[in-house]
Amino acid sequence: MTPQRTYLRVFLTFARNSLVRDMTFRANFLIDTISSISWVLMNLGFYILIFEYTPMIGDGTGWSKYPFFLFLSTGLLVNSLVQALFMTNADEFGELIRTGKLDFVLLKPIDTQFLVSLERVEWSALGNLAIGLLLMCYALVQLQYLPGLVTLLLYPIYVCCGVAILYSLMITLAASSVWLGRNQTLFDFWFYITNFARYPMEIYRGPIGTVLRRAFTFFIPVLVAVNVPARVLARPLRPQSADDWLLPVFTLVAALASLAGSRWVFNRALFSYRSASS
Repeated sequence: MTPQRTYLRVFLTFARNSLVRDMTFRANFLIDTISSISWVLMNLGFYILIFEYTPMIGDGTGWSKYPFFLFLSTGLLVNSLVQALFMTNADEFGELIRTGKLDFVLLKPIDTQFLVSLERVEWSALGNLAIGLLLMCYALVQLQYLPGLVTLLLYPIYVCCGVAILYSLMITLAASSVWLGRNQTLFDFWFYITNFARYPMEIYRGPIGTVLRRAFTFFIPVLVAVNVPARVLARPLRPQSADDWLLPVFTLVAALASLAGSRWVFNRALFSYRSASS
């Protein structure tokens, strides 16, 4: 059996065990799912209210109501996948270090980063993914737009790039627990950074906006995680500026570079780790 198939089987086992664990406490699972979906619906209601007073988000940006709903649905897809697959695991990494359980993880005959990143799947977070798909279909119907073959091929690729970029940032923050001790502020810092990705990059204007746009595009590339796949779907093959050509290429490079960089940081963190028994 190839290593790829072995790791796939291990992940499927993790996913099945997580589902069994969630179904053991069905009420808690339903409450988590409903609360997560309710938060999304409240945000959607807020944006619907905004579009009662303005035709688009940002003058001249092109993000009118239904294209923006495509942007919003793309953000839901990317973030729900990150939260379902990685968020809980990354947050637990600091606890593994504090309690000394990381020693046992390091002894297992499997890649440590894979095990730390995917041991638990939060199935309740996938409720937002379903809402995102429904919102996307609704926006496409309202726009009377049927995506072409190229769009259907590129869109999931760039969604995966967005997931890779956000995961890389998350595992880098989690790995810092080795040097900083128990990292209890992961969720707070994660929210502060990824909050910039919740809006189209075209709204970042003026001196401060330009600095923020460049910083969170080229230094910490969270802006492209949602903006680029949303552009592929909302404005396919209609480049209006150099960014429409360069950003998709940069996103591919940024995803690969982010994964490589986070892998390097994670390995350096493990090298610096001192066993609880030492």
